[in-house]
Amino acid sequence: MPFMYSLDPRVKLLFILLLTSLVFFIDRLSVIFCLLLSFIVIRILSKIPFRIIKYIKNLSLLAFFIIFIQTLLGPGENYIINPLIPPSFPVLGGSGSLKWEGFIFGLVIVCRLSALFILFPVFTQTTSPESLALSLQALGLNYRAAFVITYTFSLIPLFREEALTVIDAQKLRNMRSFEKGFFLARVKALSGLVLPLVLGAMRKARNSSVAMDSRAFGVYKIRTMLEKPEMKTRDFLFIFGCIAFCACFLFWNY
Repeated sequence: MPFMYSLDPRVKLLFILLLTSLVFFIDRLSVIFCLLLSFIVIRILSKIPFRIIKYIKNLSLLAFFIIFIQTLLGPGENYIINPLIPPSFPVLGGSGSLKWEGFIFGLVIVCRLSALFILFPVFTQTTSPESLALSLQALGLNYRAAFVITYTFSLIPLFREEALTVIDAQKLRNMRSFEKGFFLARVKALSGLVLPLVLGAMRKARNSSVAMDSRAFGVYKIRTMLEKPEMKTRDFLFIFGCIAFCACFLFWNY
């Protein structure tokens, strides 16, 4: 079993909070890029499926849009192109410019988003909702609130599986826009995906409500636990390693 699966959920929750905060504190491109590479290594060591080519393909359009907007509208004094529109052009001639500072900041934003997309599955796919609920209750959180949080996490893989089922059903009806269509065709194809997902979510919410009412969920103020989570030596060592990891990157950045 990979090391990440054996950690206490409270430790992994602290791990995610620390590294998420670190992502937003770092503003140097070289540092955030190295942090992104370290998250990829963590993801691989956690034995979580990761198709980097497909990931880059899905993120490329958003990354291009973010970098272009920051390069065009962001502040800066060093220009890549100035003006963007030739002066001879009527009305808008001589306006607009592309700046190096905006380009660099756009790359930083893309690295931040990529780092978060890579990091969060390390927590969501290595932590069961049951163990997370027990850990949150051990931290003193009300078990009703703990159930809401853990139930939300458990819905993520369910929605993903249902979305894949709907896509496969549409492919059987010769609807291939999800794979081979242009961007606008793919966006249009998503409209046929939203309605089944919404109806499925409403059906799951109704079934869950009936099941919870039939078990008198929430009647008692205190809920007993079959197993109590305990912190072990490896958990404390992992926390110390996370703090040292964050401190090194902050020192490098500042």
